[in-house]
Amino acid sequence: MTHWRARGDHGQAFPIYITVVAGLLFLALAYLAVGQAAVNRSGAQTAADAAALAAAQNRRDLLAGEWLKNLADPATWSAIFAGDVDVASSCWRAEQLASENDAQVQQCDGSQPLRFLVEVRTNKPVGDSVVPGVSDIRSTQSATAVIEPRCDPPAEEAEASPLPVLMCDGKEWKVDPDDDTDRPRPEDLFDVHLAD
Repeated sequence: MTHWRARGDHGQAFPIYITVVAGLLFLALAYLAVGQAAVNRSGAQTAADAAALAAAQNRRDLLAGEWLKNLADPATWSAIFAGDVDVASSCWRAEQLASENDAQVQQCDGSQPLRFLVEVRTNKPVGDSVVPGVSDIRSTQSATAVIEPRCDPPAEEAEASPLPVLMCDGKEWKVDPDDDTDRPRPEDLFDVHLAD
Protein backbone atom coordinates (compact mmCIF):
# COMPACT_ATOMS: atom_id res chain seq x y z
CA MET A 1 0.00 0.00 0.00
CA THR A 2 2.80 2.43 0.85
CA HIS A 3 4.57 1.59 -2.42
CA TRP A 4 1.43 2.49 -4.43
CA ARG A 5 1.19 5.93 -2.75
CA ALA A 6 4.82 6.73 -3.62
CA ARG A 7 4.15 5.93 -7.29
CA GLY A 8 1.04 8.12 -7.18
CA ASP A 9 2.96 11.08 -5.70
CA HIS A 10 5.60 10.65 -8.35
CA GLY A 11 2.97 10.80 -11.08
CA GLN A 12 1.54 14.04 -9.67
CA ALA A 13 4.99 15.69 -9.61
CA PHE A 14 5.52 15.15 -13.33
CA PRO A 15 3.02 17.84 -14.51
CA ILE A 16 4.54 20.28 -12.01
CA TYR A 17 7.99 19.46 -13.39
CA ILE A 18 6.77 20.05 -16.98
CA THR A 19 5.20 23.38 -15.95
CA VAL A 20 8.41 24.54 -14.25
CA VAL A 21 10.54 23.54 -17.26
CA ALA A 22 8.13 25.33 -19.63
CA GLY A 23 8.25 28.43 -17.44
CA LEU A 24 12.05 28.38 -17.39
CA LEU A 25 12.13 27.92 -21.16
CA PHE A 26 9.81 30.91 -21.60
CA LEU A 27 12.02 33.00 -19.31
CA ALA A 28 15.09 31.98 -21.31
CA LEU A 29 13.37 33.04 -24.55
CA ALA A 30 12.27 36.31 -22.94
CA TYR A 31 15.88 36.99 -21.89
CA LEU A 32 16.94 36.21 -25.46
CA ALA A 33 14.42 38.78 -26.71
CA VAL A 34 15.82 41.35 -24.27
CA GLY A 35 19.31 40.50 -25.55
CA GLN A 36 18.18 40.93 -29.16
CA ALA A 37 16.73 44.33 -28.33
CA ALA A 38 19.93 45.34 -26.52
CA VAL A 39 22.06 44.33 -29.52
CA ASN A 40 19.73 46.27 -31.82
CA ARG A 41 19.97 49.37 -29.59
CA SER A 42 23.75 49.02 -29.43
CA GLY A 43 23.91 48.87 -33.22
CA ALA A 44 21.76 51.99 -33.45
CA GLN A 45 24.01 53.83 -30.98
CA THR A 46 27.12 52.84 -32.93
CA ALA A 47 25.50 54.11 -36.13
CA ALA A 48 24.47 57.38 -34.46
CA ASP A 49 27.96 57.96 -33.01
CA ALA A 50 29.62 57.28 -36.37
CA ALA A 51 27.15 59.48 -38.25
CA ALA A 52 27.52 62.44 -35.87
CA LEU A 53 31.32 62.20 -35.91
CA ALA A 54 31.39 61.94 -39.71
CA ALA A 55 29.25 65.08 -40.12
CA ALA A 56 31.38 67.00 -37.61
CA GLN A 57 34.64 65.87 -39.25
CA ASN A 58 33.34 66.96 -42.64
CA ARG A 59 32.49 70.42 -41.28
CA ARG A 60 35.92 70.54 -39.61
CA ASP A 61 37.51 69.89 -43.00
CA LEU A 62 35.38 72.61 -44.60
CA LEU A 63 36.37 75.09 -41.88
CA ALA A 64 40.03 74.17 -42.34
CA GLY A 65 39.57 74.77 -46.07
CA GLU A 66 38.09 78.20 -45.34
CA TRP A 67 41.10 78.99 -43.16
CA LEU A 68 43.46 78.04 -46.00
CA LYS A 69 41.49 80.17 -48.47
CA ASN A 70 41.74 83.13 -46.09
CA LEU A 71 45.29 82.47 -45.02
CA ALA A 72 46.47 85.91 -46.09
CA ASP A 73 43.66 87.64 -44.14
CA PRO A 74 44.22 86.99 -40.41
CA ALA A 75 41.28 89.26 -39.56
CA THR A 76 38.96 86.44 -40.71
CA TRP A 77 40.56 83.71 -38.63
CA SER A 78 38.50 84.35 -35.47
CA ALA A 79 35.21 83.87 -37.33
CA ILE A 80 36.51 80.70 -38.97
CA PHE A 81 37.62 79.14 -35.67
CA ALA A 82 34.23 80.03 -34.18
CA GLY A 83 32.53 78.30 -37.11
CA ASP A 84 30.91 81.60 -38.04
CA VAL A 85 31.29 81.19 -41.81
CA ASP A 86 29.04 79.80 -44.52
CA VAL A 87 30.00 76.27 -45.51
CA ALA A 88 28.11 73.48 -47.25
CA SER A 89 25.91 71.13 -45.25
CA SER A 90 27.68 68.10 -43.81
CA CYS A 91 24.59 65.98 -43.14
CA TRP A 92 25.28 63.94 -46.27
CA ARG A 93 28.25 62.41 -44.42
CA ALA A 94 25.98 61.47 -41.52
CA GLU A 95 23.63 59.72 -43.95
CA GLN A 96 26.55 57.94 -45.60
CA LEU A 97 27.96 56.59 -42.33
CA ALA A 98 24.52 55.63 -41.02
CA SER A 99 23.93 53.65 -44.21
CA GLU A 100 27.26 51.87 -43.80
CA ASN A 101 26.07 50.83 -40.32
CA ASP A 102 22.71 49.56 -41.66
CA ALA A 103 20.68 52.49 -40.36
CA GLN A 104 18.91 55.61 -41.61
CA VAL A 105 19.26 59.19 -40.41
CA GLN A 106 15.99 60.43 -38.92
CA GLN A 107 17.35 63.84 -37.95
CA CYS A 108 20.57 65.73 -38.62
CA ASP A 109 20.80 69.09 -36.89
CA GLY A 110 23.87 71.10 -37.84
CA SER A 111 22.30 74.48 -37.05
CA GLN A 112 24.93 75.22 -34.42
CA PRO A 113 28.27 76.02 -36.07
CA LEU A 114 30.40 73.63 -34.01
CA ARG A 115 27.90 70.93 -33.02
CA PHE A 116 25.95 68.16 -34.74
CA LEU A 117 23.00 66.24 -33.33
CA VAL A 118 22.17 63.11 -35.32
CA GLU A 119 19.37 60.61 -34.70
CA VAL A 120 19.30 57.29 -36.54
CA ARG A 121 17.01 54.28 -36.77
CA THR A 122 18.19 50.77 -37.57
CA ASN A 123 17.05 49.16 -40.82
CA LYS A 124 16.74 45.74 -39.21
CA PRO A 125 14.00 45.10 -36.66
CA VAL A 126 14.60 43.29 -33.39
CA GLY A 127 13.41 40.04 -35.00
CA ASP A 128 11.31 37.05 -33.95
CA SER A 129 10.53 37.11 -30.28
CA VAL A 130 8.25 35.48 -27.71
CA VAL A 131 7.40 38.98 -26.49
CA PRO A 132 4.40 40.14 -28.55
CA GLY A 133 4.71 43.35 -30.58
CA VAL A 134 8.51 43.49 -30.38
CA SER A 135 9.62 41.75 -33.59
CA ASP A 136 9.03 44.73 -35.91
CA ILE A 137 10.52 47.39 -33.62
CA ARG A 138 13.56 49.24 -34.97
CA SER A 139 15.86 50.92 -32.47
CA THR A 140 16.37 54.68 -32.56
CA GLN A 141 19.36 56.37 -30.94
CA SER A 142 20.98 59.80 -31.11
CA ALA A 143 24.46 61.23 -30.69
CA THR A 144 26.01 64.68 -30.54
CA ALA A 145 29.46 65.49 -31.90
CA VAL A 146 31.26 68.75 -31.21
CA ILE A 147 34.06 70.58 -32.98
CA GLU A 148 36.49 72.41 -30.73
CA PRO A 149 39.09 74.83 -32.08
CA ARG A 150 42.62 73.91 -31.02
CA CYS A 151 44.00 77.30 -32.00
CA ASP A 152 43.95 80.76 -30.48
CA PRO A 153 43.04 83.37 -33.10
CA PRO A 154 45.54 86.22 -33.33
CA ALA A 155 45.04 89.30 -31.19
CA GLU A 156 43.61 92.32 -32.98
CA GLU A 157 46.92 94.16 -32.91
CA ALA A 158 48.61 91.15 -34.49
CA GLU A 159 46.12 91.09 -37.35
CA ALA A 160 47.81 94.10 -38.94
CA SER A 161 51.05 92.19 -39.39
CA PRO A 162 51.49 90.14 -42.60
CA LEU A 163 50.88 86.78 -40.96
CA PRO A 164 50.83 86.26 -37.21
CA VAL A 165 52.02 83.07 -35.59
CA LEU A 166 49.14 80.66 -35.04
CA MET A 167 49.16 78.91 -31.65
CA CYS A 168 47.43 75.52 -31.61
CA ASP A 169 47.55 73.50 -28.39
CA GLY A 170 50.86 75.12 -27.46
CA LYS A 171 52.45 74.54 -30.87
CA GLU A 172 53.51 77.51 -32.99
CA TRP A 173 52.68 77.47 -36.68
CA LYS A 174 54.57 80.09 -38.67
CA VAL A 175 52.43 80.01 -41.77
CA ASP A 176 53.82 81.15 -45.08
CA PRO A 177 51.24 81.61 -47.85
CA ASP A 178 53.92 80.81 -50.42
CA ASP A 179 55.03 77.59 -48.73
CA ASP A 180 52.50 74.80 -48.24
CA THR A 181 54.98 72.20 -47.01
CA ASP A 182 54.45 72.84 -43.30
CA ARG A 183 50.86 73.81 -42.72
CA PRO A 184 48.56 72.51 -40.02
CA ARG A 185 46.14 69.77 -41.02
CA PRO A 186 42.41 70.00 -40.21
CA GLU A 187 42.95 67.82 -37.13
CA ASP A 188 45.68 70.24 -35.97
CA LEU A 189 43.22 73.12 -36.18
CA PHE A 190 40.09 71.48 -34.73
CA ASP A 191 39.32 68.59 -32.40
CA VAL A 192 36.20 66.50 -33.07
CA HIS A 193 34.65 64.28 -30.40
CA LEU A 194 31.35 63.04 -29.07
CA ALA A 195 29.70 65.21 -26.46
CA ASP A 196 29.73 63.80 -22.92
